[in-house]
Amino acid sequence: MKALILAAGYATRLYPLTKEYPKSLLLVRGRPIIDYIIEKLEDINEIDEIIVITNSKFFNNFKAWKQKHHLKFKITVVDDLTKKNANRLGAIGDMNFAIDKKRIACDLLVIGGDNLFSGTLNKFLHFTKQNKENPVIGAFDIKRRAEASKYGVVRLNRNKQVVDFQEKPRQPKSTLIAMCLYYFPKNKLRLIKEYLYRKKEKKDAMGFYIDWLRSKEPVYGYVFSGKWFDIGDYKFYNAAKQAFAH
Repeated sequence: MKALILAAGYATRLYPLTKEYPKSLLLVRGRPIIDYIIEKLEDINEIDEIIVITNSKFFNNFKAWKQKHHLKFKITVVDDLTKKNANRLGAIGDMNFAIDKKRIACDLLVIGGDNLFSGTLNKFLHFTKQNKENPVIGAFDIKRRAEASKYGVVRLNRNKQVVDFQEKPRQPKSTLIAMCLYYFPKNKLRLIKEYLYRKKEKKDAMGFYIDWLRSKEPVYGYVFSGKWFDIGDYKFYNAAKQAFAH
């Protein structure tokens, strides 16, 4: 299994903080956000390589960050060749780029580089093994529908299968949201390219892909407990710094 960390966004909502510096390397309790993700991935024996996909603007920042790490498995930094927000590839485009660039043909764990949460990934990985042939998404109950409307909103049935997925709906049907954590079995990776080929308009957010994917294949969801922060703006960045201060 390989792990792919998505870190190619330009984080315009955090300007000027991220105008010349990548969001995933912002500090929380003296450590880059991405280090918390790496720490969780280190506990997964099945992973033999971590791939960090970023853009040309921040590529050197991640190369410098990588030089400070000495892990039991390989870290590769991939440049998606974009230089500004206007021509970004988006989450789906970056995932496809990394799969092609690294010729990935094994199970793939995908996680957002701004994803900060408590606990481990062990139970999530155990759940993926129970649904080995199917994609699995990580979900979190944000409790408030007004907040849920800012994310991909998920509904699960009794078997934890995704039965509805809406990307940033005005009127959310639940408070369960996708947390930019995905498991894709190797035999389903080909569907990413099919989605990109078939789509008629720019829908590069992962939520649009998951909604399309669930209409073709069973997709399951694992619900996390504890704390979760999507570092998308100053509000959540400050909240994360406060929550992880102790």
